[in-house]
Amino acid sequence: MDEKFQRSDYLKITIFGFALAALWSSLHSIVLPLRLLDIVSEAQKNTYLGFMTFTGLVLAMLVQPVAGALSDRSRFRWGRRRPYVLLGGVVAVLLLPGIGWLESYAALFIVYCALQVSTNTAQGPYQAFIPDLVPADKRGLASGIKTLLEILGGIILVRLIGYLMGQYTAGQETMLWPVLGVLAAVMLAATVATLMTVRERPAVGEVRPGVFYGFLRCFYLDGKVNRDFIVFLVSRLLIFMALATIQTYALYYLRDVVGVLNPATATADLLIAAGAGMLIAVYPAGRLSDKIGRRPVVVFSGLLGAVGILVIFLAAGYGQIIAGGAVLGIATGAFMSSNWALATDLVARGEEARYLGLTNVATAGGAALARLIGPAIDFFNAYGPGLGYQVMLGACFTYFLVGSLLLVRVRRRQPC
Repeated sequence: MDEKFQRSDYLKITIFGFALAALWSSLHSIVLPLRLLDIVSEAQKNTYLGFMTFTGLVLAMLVQPVAGALSDRSRFRWGRRRPYVLLGGVVAVLLLPGIGWLESYAALFIVYCALQVSTNTAQGPYQAFIPDLVPADKRGLASGIKTLLEILGGIILVRLIGYLMGQYTAGQETMLWPVLGVLAAVMLAATVATLMTVRERPAVGEVRPGVFYGFLRCFYLDGKVNRDFIVFLVSRLLIFMALATIQTYALYYLRDVVGVLNPATATADLLIAAGAGMLIAVYPAGRLSDKIGRRPVVVFSGLLGAVGILVIFLAAGYGQIIAGGAVLGIATGAFMSSNWALATDLVARGEEARYLGLTNVATAGGAALARLIGPAIDFFNAYGPGLGYQVMLGACFTYFLVGSLLLVRVRRRQPC
């Protein structure tokens, strides 16, 4: 562990998360829902969106631990993590134009899945920068800054993306190209910044099992040794099911139930309100988790998320929905900061990237499973206007509640 870890190093090791958040917040919340309206039928839009994003996120679940395990056992002279960041970041930039060029659901589906593979090839190893480089007593702060950069990645760009895609819905399809260009530029810049500024210790000479052995073991967890970590993964999966469900179907909810005139702009405003709440909570939550422990902060944040869902469910108008989004944002910021710090405490020494890859199996798995409610929304909407979205909100409330209570069983463990 580098005892000379500087304040500027927090930014260096987390800037790539800014680009990832900007990319996927924009694609999942605004770009893909509107792009699919050009290709699929109105009555089945939730189903098609859910199937596409579910498949891509299943790929993310598979790729991240594998890339993380391979990274743990790599011996590149310029680091174990950065070669994977370079590969994944560059390929993602090359794939983005396909979202604008392709006019069939099948082709768009393939490009989306390839984009998931490329970004998760980079993300699995990138996440190990914190346990690799940050002193144990500063990981809560580092996790808070990581989450802060991810929030900013969404907030700074989402309003611009919402405005441009709002013009796209009005028939000005050329607005899609500036959107994809901005996302590609941010991804490329963050990739270059990470390669140029992060300094890893050379892995040459470290004694580690072979790459093939690492591949076979990358998904394995001993139930007795890793009981707390497994419970933690289930809890994280449920919380992210709730968060991803709201993010994925917000545009269609605002369009079909609330009846806003410009759903792209309205979705951007909702995400900005949530992002503002996240900004308020993320830094204090990370610092607080260093002082009182991760578990109390994580449990409280999950219960607060359930309150945010209730506010949206009972909302009488758009303003109250925005307020509910802000509550969800506070809950999400506190959760993401303290929960990631808890993950870094529970990883096994020498296998940090693999364990954090498995942590994002829960993240991507929750996001993937959230998409399966798409057909249910369409099914219940056929029986009553908006009924499917009420079922969706009820499911989100349950995910938050159960996910929070599960963490009561996780014993506090000191970081290694």
